[in-house]
Amino acid sequence: MQPRIKTAIQIKAIIRRAEVAGAQAFLVRRGQEDAGALYLKVSRLDGTFVVLNQARRGDGELVWTKPLGDSVDESGASKYLEKQLRFDPDIWILEIEDRGGRAFVDEPIV
Repeated sequence: MQPRIKTAIQIKAIIRRAEVAGAQAFLVRRGQEDAGALYLKVSRLDGTFVVLNQARRGDGELVWTKPLGDSVDESGASKYLEKQLRFDPDIWILEIEDRGGRAFVDEPIV
């Protein structure tokens, strides 16, 4: 199983990768410092979004899943994240604005 990196460090890395690639990334909500769940809200800047959250496969591999599928409008993405926040107030939300829809993560997106 891959070791768990603190969420705050992971977010700094994603923001830096996005900036280097010419995209924008900003923290929408700060969660629990050491282990709060991280959600990415990726805007393609055309009115469509993809929401990603981390999960572990049966073998322990860390992956990113698309709980709302490949594309959703901003209202759908926001409603989903609000629901997750009510369920778990420790979550982090990072929004990325990139015309290519890139998430700037190392792990596979499934």
